[in-house]
Amino acid sequence: MKKKILIVIANYYARISTSLSADAKVTLDFAKIKYSVKEVPGVFEIPVVIAKNIKKYDGFIALGCVIKGETPHFEYISKTTINGLMKLSIENKKPIGNGIITALNKEQAFARMGNADRPERLSKKKSKGEEAAKAVITVLSK
Repeated sequence: MKKKILIVIANYYARISTSLSADAKVTLDFAKIKYSVKEVPGVFEIPVVIAKNIKKYDGFIALGCVIKGETPHFEYISKTTINGLMKLSIENKKPIGNGIITALNKEQAFARMGNADRPERLSKKKSKGEEAAKAVITVLSK
């Protein structure tokens, strides 16, 4: 499969983003798929970067994390970002793997972040980064 993927990583929670990214990259490397990486400050910026690059790539992987705070900001950012990704995917008929963790607290986020810095989990549970990469690979092969 000679496809190109763009991974867009929101670095607001750097430890989580790094782990998600590592798992996505391992998955793409294993499938022998070429990819590029662009970093953004937060998940809210992911859809615009994908939109700017929509014609250059066959698929996209959105990675990052939103953790609920004391204000409704969490709901607005999560919903707007996910809706933006879905709209881009449908309108452009290109897969966008959603590897954005939405969690109520850091403990939940860390539990879902991935395997890269926690090798004891490698055989237990897929990370959101791996899941997002596999979703894009699957859709591209259809």
